[in-house]
Amino acid sequence: MNNRFQETSKSDSIRQRLKAMADEKYRAFAVSLVPECDLEFLGVRLPMLRKMARDIAKNDFRSFLAETPGRCFEEIMLRGMVIGCARMGLPEKLDHVATFVPLVTNWSICDSFCTGLKFTRDHRERVWDFLQPYLVSNDEFQVRFAVVMLLNHYIEEAWLDRVLSALDKIRHGGYYARMAVAWAVSICYVTYPERTQTYLDTCHLDDVTFNMALRKITESLRVDKTTKDMIRKMRR
Repeated sequence: MNNRFQETSKSDSIRQRLKAMADEKYRAFAVSLVPECDLEFLGVRLPMLRKMARDIAKNDFRSFLAETPGRCFEEIMLRGMVIGCARMGLPEKLDHVATFVPLVTNWSICDSFCTGLKFTRDHRERVWDFLQPYLVSNDEFQVRFAVVMLLNHYIEEAWLDRVLSALDKIRHGGYYARMAVAWAVSICYVTYPERTQTYLDTCHLDDVTFNMALRKITESLRVDKTTKDMIRKMRR
């Protein structure tokens, strides 16, 4: 049996397992959440994908990751989850992350992928450097990837100034990039309100992103009514 046939068989096996777990009602729901996504959806729930990813990560995950990326939403999501949970050294991990990022073409895969990259918290300085080119990318979802990484793994007291400074320099006009920045600023605010308020008073965010951030802050259940009223008055 030649290697090409073996690779095709593995890919087909993964796809068949995914199809066996698919739920048509959930597929319609998933499609409605990501209307701009042009990938095929099978309708596999995220907990089932995570379990499958853990199983792959415990076995020959390198062979799985060496295969050509799948053609549907769940295959790409699964690949990102395996990268997140498989045990490997930092250089190898970052190589796989860099290879995966171009496959991120919607907010759902982006945000789930970033959440799973928990290794970041043990290597913050190195990953911070790794993220810098993505923060200034011309690609909307590469920017979103970097920003969601910041909001998931860097909003802590020691990193807050660096995070806010990085967010302040982003100028991408794409909706999902802007919304990620707004979301990150809102998380900074609810976690460190005084320091983030000082930032908002002098920040250089464009008006659209700034107002998005204010809206996200006022949507938080962790912000009291008086503060929300004050935040609304800051709209540009």
